[in-house]
This record gives sequence, C-alpha cells and structure tokens, in this order.
Amino acid sequence: MYDASVGVFAPFLDNLSGLLDHAKTYAEERKIDPAILLGMRLYPNMYNLVQQVGEANRHALVASALLAGCEPLTFPDIAPDLADLKRRIAAANAFMHGLSRTAIDAAGEREVVFRFRNGVERKFSGRALLLTFSVPQFFFHVTTAYDILRHAGVDLAKKDFLGPPRSI
Repeated sequence: MYDASVGVFAPFLDNLSGLLDHAKTYAEERKIDPAILLGMRLYPNMYNLVQQVGEANRHALVASALLAGCEPLTFPDIAPDLADLKRRIAAANAFMHGLSRTAIDAAGEREVVFRFRNGVERKFSGRALLLTFSVPQFFFHVTTAYDILRHAGVDLAKKDFLGPPRSI
C-alpha cells in the first residue's frame, strides 16, 4: 500500500514540480506574466492550472494521511504563485515521506472516510480509496496540469510527465 501510494504520489509530484520549472522558464523567456499561465484552463468550466496542481497535491496528501491514520497537511486558502506551488509540492512530499510505512501497508482492508470539500463523506476500504479514487483523481489533475502547459506552448514531452526511470 505504501509503494502504491507514497511510492507513486511523491515522484509524480516531483515531476509536476518540474513541469512548473518549465512554465517559469517559458514565461521568463517570452516575458509573459506567470500568472497568465497559472490562470489558464482547458475549458471554461474546468479548473485552472493553480487548482489542478492544488487538487493533485490534495489527493496525494489526503489519501496518504487517511491510510496512515492521521490528519493531512493543509495549505492556506490564498492564491499561490509558481514558487508557492513548488513549495507546497515539496511540503506534501516531506509530509508523505514522514508517514509510517507500516501503518499505510496495514490500511488495505481498514475503513477510511474521505471528506469532500462540500462536507459529504464517503467510506472506502483503504485499498479501494487508493486504487479506485485517489490514484485516478491524482493522475487526472497531474495530466490536466501537463495538458494546460502544453496547450500554452510550454515545451514539454512525455518524459517530463513520467520523470526518470525508477524502481520501487
């Protein structure tokens, strides 16, 4: 369970941070206000780049914390810039790496309760939360962040999304 949660979330959050580095370079080279990139979205009713990064971070944090049996790290409700988003990703990774591998590995059959932003709660087994909800949600938001930046013209390739080869 640990390898399928923290072992997946952490490196892909690192990759997401790298995508933001590309966005910063792109904005600097073209003398574009980075806030323009942060506000971009693929469709009017979809989340913008800031929200996509925030949701990827949130799903990784909440799932890992629920599996470990603790409260997730949260961030202030302010409009972050690129540097703030990178700091939040780094903080999320540090938090997840501080969680108990033993507790997470033991959480597969334990009931956990995911609380949506609107207050509605949904019960899952730890395994179901991770594999049928949190991991798909996480990758949806990371992929959409990548797609927003590609759509904006940031020079990215699949290797930027996937990151370096690694073993678990």
